[in-house]
Amino acid sequence: MPSRSGGGAARRSFDAVRGVFTGETPLPAPTLRWGLLLVATGAVIAALVTLFVTGFDNNKIEAHSPASAGEPVVDKEFGTAVKGDCLSWSKPDHSDLVKVRCESKHMFEVAADIDMSKYPGKEFGPGSRFPDSLRLTELKEEHCVPAVQQYMGGKFDPRGRYIVGLMYPSPDGWQHGDRTLRCGLQYAASAGTPPSTGSAAEHDQSKVYGPGVCLGINQNLPTDPVDCSQVHAVEIVSTIDLGQRFQGGPPAKEEQDRFVEEECARTSAEYLGGPDVVRNKTLTLFFDFLDARSWLAGSRKLDCMVGKGADREGFAPITGSARGDILINGQAPQPPPNTGRSTPTPLPGAAPLPPQPR
Repeated sequence: MPSRSGGGAARRSFDAVRGVFTGETPLPAPTLRWGLLLVATGAVIAALVTLFVTGFDNNKIEAHSPASAGEPVVDKEFGTAVKGDCLSWSKPDHSDLVKVRCESKHMFEVAADIDMSKYPGKEFGPGSRFPDSLRLTELKEEHCVPAVQQYMGGKFDPRGRYIVGLMYPSPDGWQHGDRTLRCGLQYAASAGTPPSTGSAAEHDQSKVYGPGVCLGINQNLPTDPVDCSQVHAVEIVSTIDLGQRFQGGPPAKEEQDRFVEEECARTSAEYLGGPDVVRNKTLTLFFDFLDARSWLAGSRKLDCMVGKGADREGFAPITGSARGDILINGQAPQPPPNTGRSTPTPLPGAAPLPPQPR
């Protein structure tokens, strides 16, 4: 499969996918593999936001800049944020950044504030050079990943709804002596910073969207939620809670498959208005599975979704909700001929690619 930006991260999630086909004739294995790209979305997003530091990115946002007599301290709210604080903003330049209660909508939850000036060496000393994007990425991995793990009590789901974020001083703040990094959590997205509500430490971290949500499409891959009237890759038909079926430790993949397969088939028929809708609209029903890391972090939910594999790789663009009329690649789908035979039991997807260490 050709490589793409973020492809390495995406491939690390390929082992987590299943597809359920409700057509009369199972599609060939190569088509089944298009489903492998779906739940890799979270990993792709994580790759895309490697330097997406709380929406600050490379914008020149003033951080807590120590000021001389008579000069104001710029962005005091950011400069005084500590562990457990939640931050929000609405302006594109983030100039209205404020601390808010975590029960309210917010963009970022601070897991740790780290004063790098206390570290030995000259890298963060007075007059030191502002770190480039590569070094900022390294600092996020070195300091923020373990800080978030500690903040979450060791229960952070790397495939869940949150990603590790980094807030750092602007170049001007750095020049004035600010060396404080703020590590934390934010919703995963391929663009922008979606607001979250409530503390991440108290939430089920499952990466689910809920019935009726459509995920946009970019380069044949699912992106962020969009209105289903817009072009999209997949539509969520239901959310399955595995906690209602499994207790204790992580259930085996095969046991999850059997349960989720049945639930996705049942709930998709309820959502779409009949058991033959998926087949008649030439769609495919996809589902994921929860690996041990996600399960031990407390995640219990999975989305069932419908989409259409593209000819080459990824997903075909769909317009309209699957509950009504849709267009696939701009054309109305043609139902396959009805031979009078009953629809067989849904089949699991193709064998996943070998798991790779994250």
